[in-house]
Amino acid sequence: MAALNEEHVLSVTHWTDNLFSFTTTRSPTFRFDNGQFTMIGLKVGGKPLLRAYSMASANYEETLSFFSIKVPDGPLTSRLKDISVGDPILVGEKATGTLVQHALLPGKTLYLFGTGTGLAPFLSVIKDPEAYDRFEKIVLVHGCRQVRELGYGEKIVEEVLESELMGDLAREKLLYYPTVTREPFRHRGRITELVENGKLAEDLGLTQLSPENDRVMLCGSPGMLADCTKMLEERGFKEGSNSEPGDFVIEKAFVER
Repeated sequence: MAALNEEHVLSVTHWTDNLFSFTTTRSPTFRFDNGQFTMIGLKVGGKPLLRAYSMASANYEETLSFFSIKVPDGPLTSRLKDISVGDPILVGEKATGTLVQHALLPGKTLYLFGTGTGLAPFLSVIKDPEAYDRFEKIVLVHGCRQVRELGYGEKIVEEVLESELMGDLAREKLLYYPTVTREPFRHRGRITELVENGKLAEDLGLTQLSPENDRVMLCGSPGMLADCTKMLEERGFKEGSNSEPGDFVIEKAFVER
């Protein structure tokens, strides 16, 4: 079992019946790269019950932020949804993951494709000064079923755009594109559809997605990852890793339980 720190809940926000975010204290010894995940959880029956969660906070922030789905019968999330300010929570001391800068080759535009709570690591990435140094544009695309599920992402993007530290860079380089599939909205459709029909690039005033100019990070449901991977590979994108950088990277440690 990996070493664990006992942290405490600082805030909880329930965005919908199925989604919530929370912040915790952060051990001074906990280090991570923006976009990585760690194991978090609760003690159940005297034993740790853990799942992988991406940090939605940046690595220079003093607290940790997480974004979670609620699964009624989920061993962890069915309990985690009831946490309150002051409650203890377990956070692993080791962070890992593939959604990191050094796993990608240099490029002009960085696309962050996330669905549901797969948005979380990208909220960390859009706070990363290194990402703005490496890319001319950063495009955050968040796909959800319903408009109200966009609330957490909208809040964090607004905070980044208005922040003293990142605001100037973000206002120049960050493009936010929320899209829904089951309700009327200014952007509607699945991520793959919006790329394939050209609407995403057209709406943002960018060239069509290509491995010559663009790099992509993916985080979401297994179906979304499979569909996006197929689309990218058909366009000539090569998957990267921590040991061999490529044109796109995938995070497979997605929490649905």
